[in-house]
Amino acid sequence: MVNSPARSRAGSATLPATAWAVLGMLSFGEELTGYEIRKWAEHILRFFYWSPAMSQIYAELKRLEKAGYATSRTDVAGDGRPRRVYAITPEGRDALAGWASGAPIGPPVLKHGPALRVWLGHLAGPERLRQVVTEQRDRARRLAEEAEHSREVAATGPGWEHAELVARWAVRYHAAERDLAERMLADLDELAARRAPK
Repeated sequence: MVNSPARSRAGSATLPATAWAVLGMLSFGEELTGYEIRKWAEHILRFFYWSPAMSQIYAELKRLEKAGYATSRTDVAGDGRPRRVYAITPEGRDALAGWASGAPIGPPVLKHGPALRVWLGHLAGPERLRQVVTEQRDRARRLAEEAEHSREVAATGPGWEHAELVARWAVRYHAAERDLAERMLADLDELAARRAPK
């Protein structure tokens, strides 16, 4: 998805989509550290949108605080160490609701590395192409399984019904990607058979 700035109907700040995603993590009602935001993003968000670096999360949190959409305070963790926790403000919740319901939605951007390699297959050997597509198939299978685990966890949490629906979509998406890779392997076999000397 393109990370273009979008202006909220409820607020005046222009923010990139990644900032709205971080704010969305705070919208479930808990105070979270940057590390906890990263953990939750890895749990569900990575299957359909983005897997952020810690530096990016903290940059977005700083941007959200500057806009008045998030606040932070120092808290003491269970082990006695201080930590910074973040929360959404009422203005942030209104702005996020406005963005979620009113910002333009562009089409998903597909950058498919394995397909690009197959497209350039005339420059690579058939064994290497099979390896690339096999790795993609196995990765998609693994992601479908991980998304199913995330779906099961989301299904048990109050207020996570929509996250569970998106995790269910992610399971289907990655399963379809697995099946497409299987089909591409069969296509590569058919191409190799046509080119084999008679």
